Amino acid sequence: MSQDTTTSSHHDGREDRRHAGKSDSRLRDVDYFPPLRKAIPLGIQHVLAMFVSNAAVPLIIAGAAGLSGADTVFLVQMAMFVAGIATLVQTLGIGPLGARLPIVMGTSFGFVPVMIPIAAAQGLPAVFGGALIGGLAMAVVGVFYKRLSVFFPPVVSGTFVLLIGILLLPVGFAYVGGGVGAEDFGAPHHLLLAALVFIVTVAFHQFCRGFLSEAAVLIGILVGCVAAAPFGLLDFSKVADASWFQLPLPLQMGLSFDPAAIMAIALMAVVTCAESIGDISGTAIGGAEREATKRELSGGVMADGLSSSFASLFGAFPQISFSQNVGLVALTGVASRFVVAIGGGFLVLAGLIPKLGALVSAIPAAVLGGAVIIMFGMIASAGVKMLSRAAFNKRNMLIVGISLALAIGLPAQSGLYEGAPQQIGVLLESGLIPGALASIILNLILPKAAGEAATADDPVS
Repeated sequence: MSQDTTTSSHHDGREDRRHAGKSDSRLRDVDYFPPLRKAIPLGIQHVLAMFVSNAAVPLIIAGAAGLSGADTVFLVQMAMFVAGIATLVQTLGIGPLGARLPIVMGTSFGFVPVMIPIAAAQGLPAVFGGALIGGLAMAVVGVFYKRLSVFFPPVVSGTFVLLIGILLLPVGFAYVGGGVGAEDFGAPHHLLLAALVFIVTVAFHQFCRGFLSEAAVLIGILVGCVAAAPFGLLDFSKVADASWFQLPLPLQMGLSFDPAAIMAIALMAVVTCAESIGDISGTAIGGAEREATKRELSGGVMADGLSSSFASLFGAFPQISFSQNVGLVALTGVASRFVVAIGGGFLVLAGLIPKLGALVSAIPAAVLGGAVIIMFGMIASAGVKMLSRAAFNKRNMLIVGISLALAIGLPAQSGLYEGAPQQIGVLLESGLIPGALASIILNLILPKAAGEAATADDPVS
């Protein structure tokens, strides 16, 4: 009896381990559709991770353009609607468009320094006209990506992802302090809220199994909101003021084509392809534990570009894959594109039902901060994982080192380029662009060791 029981126990243990292994393997499959009871909250978790950031860009640009309150609300609503449509295209695909990976799309922060002076001097129609052309330029890069893939081997794409994670960390810690511009920035209650969310998220991720581990970020944010409520830090006044339903209206904000605006935004769009490629690569390596294919990269960049052009017609700004969601995929280990597509559907609803958008935007910045600093750190670690597939010889170490030096050092010392033309200054101040360009150029001009061209540095086919 005792031996039979022991044998049965060992057998059950092996079965449990096999079942857990199969479950983990399925979650890493981009084409796996989890049960809706899991897929829906996991999809909403992705929306919570990017919602406030997605709304921040239209708020910043609206302030620079001096828009009325009604126009500002419209821009925020369109940011949600277009991000949802773009996410559905990116995850589900339409013909050659879309990476068909778990990628959340949203409004790009990279264009903000370029768009603010255009919006202030020439108005939003010039911004949207430039964005329309810039999106088409980005799509062209996607069409010819297979021929251009030599520019983006693992040492380059891994450096992109590492830079994205590092450069986003200051943004995450700004949330921790209560958000940029907060009158009580750094107050103890903000720091304690962020610490609570951080601890809960890490605890559920590491010490729980199954769904509780996969939804660690969502649980952390919910716990943070519950803790914030008694202190009056949850402001639901915008929910009461928002309408229940509003259809998107194309060309409501106008469209004009100014050569200077087109040149500035189109240049930024082409360079931003590096960020897109890095995010797509980071999603594949962090979620599916493999390199992104050329088809995924080509379709993903095309979707970014055409989504940006589509956005300009509806009063939204250029679209890009959201890096914090790349970190969320790596953190949760859930790579199902259908989970993210559900999040895209929620974003579309948020754009059609402003009350939903107002409800999510009521989450305190510090609560989000406690979660996003983990995600941004995971992006950086995904970049390190990608770099591990490249040979760490003196050539590649120099590429990574110089890229890091430019990306981190230049933004910290803006006085070095104060006398440069404004558009050059904008490019240098971004950090990511000089770092990305350095890695691409150095990879092309530095000699490779004998036989290296046929090894890990070759792009995945």
